[in-house]
Amino acid sequence: MKISRRIFVGASAATAAVAATQLGKIKSSTANTGQINLYSSRHYNTDNELYDNFTRITGIKVNLVEGKADELIERIKSEGRNSPADILITVDAGRLWRADQAGIFAPVDSPILKEKIPSHLRLEQNHWFGFTKRARVIMYNKDRVNPAELSTYEDLANSKWRGKIAIRSSNNIYNQSLVASLIEVHGRWETAKWCRGLVANFARRPQGNDRAQIEAAASGLADIAIANTYYLPRYAKSKDRTKQAIFAKIGVFFPNQQDRGTHINISGGGLVKTAPNPEGAIKFLEYLASPNAQVFFAQGNNEYPVVEGTPLDPVVASFGFPFKEDTTDVAFYGNNNSTAIRIMDEAGWK
Repeated sequence: MKISRRIFVGASAATAAVAATQLGKIKSSTANTGQINLYSSRHYNTDNELYDNFTRITGIKVNLVEGKADELIERIKSEGRNSPADILITVDAGRLWRADQAGIFAPVDSPILKEKIPSHLRLEQNHWFGFTKRARVIMYNKDRVNPAELSTYEDLANSKWRGKIAIRSSNNIYNQSLVASLIEVHGRWETAKWCRGLVANFARRPQGNDRAQIEAAASGLADIAIANTYYLPRYAKSKDRTKQAIFAKIGVFFPNQQDRGTHINISGGGLVKTAPNPEGAIKFLEYLASPNAQVFFAQGNNEYPVVEGTPLDPVVASFGFPFKEDTTDVAFYGNNNSTAIRIMDEAGWK
C-alpha cells in the first residue's frame, strides 16, 4: 500500500492525545503536493485498494485518518487553522450537512464533479459531493410476506404490519435521514402521524445495526426489516452456510415505485477549507468520480455508483435494476434533521 500512515481516531483522551501528536507530524511533512491527508469514517478495507490506485495514477500518497464521523468533525474543528486534514469523507448526507454547518468545507469549482455528480447528490454551493448511493429498502421474509402486499414507506404505518417491523433506533443517522426526507415530501404533521403508526408496528424495541434487522426478519422474529441494500450481499458472499441461509430467506422490495421512488442516501466528502494541499485534494475528489473509482465502490462495497453507466455488483443487480430513485435533494436531510429527531422522540421511537 502507498498509504504512508494510518491513524484511528478514538473517543478516549489517551487516544486523542496520541492522534494529535501523530497528526502534528503529518502536518509538518505534507505541506507539499506529494501527499494528502484524508479523514474518513468509511471503515471498509476494500477502500484501501481505491486509495492505492489513486497513488499509482497520480503519485500522490494518501495518509488515512479513520474514525467515527462526529469525532472527525469535532477533531477538525478543534484543530482549527492548523488542521492537517485535506479531505473529509463520511457516510450519510446528514453528517455532511453537519460538517458544512461547522464551517469545515470549502467550495470546489470543478467542471468534472459538476458534470458527473447529479445536482441532488451534492450541495448546491459545491461544498460536498456524493460519491456512492445507498438505497434504504424493505427487506422481507420470503416465507412470511407476499411482496404484493408491499408498496410504500407510508404503508408501513398501516396496522396490518402490527408487530412485524424490525428497524434500528432513532439515534441512527440513516433512519433520521429517511424521516427527514418524508418531512420534505409530506410536511411535519403528516410525517409525525406516520411515525406514530410505524412505532406501533415494531416487532421489538429497536436494537442493533442493519444486519441485526435483516437477521431478525430471516429468523421470523419480524416479517420485514428496513435496511440499506449494501449489507445484504455480504450474506450471499460469505463462506458461512448459516449466513448464506439468511440471504436465501430474504427478499428485497424497492418502495414507492409508483410515485417518487425509493429513498436514496450517499457517502461523500469535500475539501477542508484549511487543506495544506488543496490541489491534490481536488484531484482526489475528481478521481472518486472517475469510472475506475466508481467500479471500486460498486464492486468492493456493494454500493450504487453515482456515475451513470457504472456496472453494478452482480448480487446487487439481482435485487432489481434499474429502479426508480427518489431525487429529493439530499441536502434537505440535514436541514430537516432536528425536526426528524423531535418527531421520532415524540412518537416513542427509542
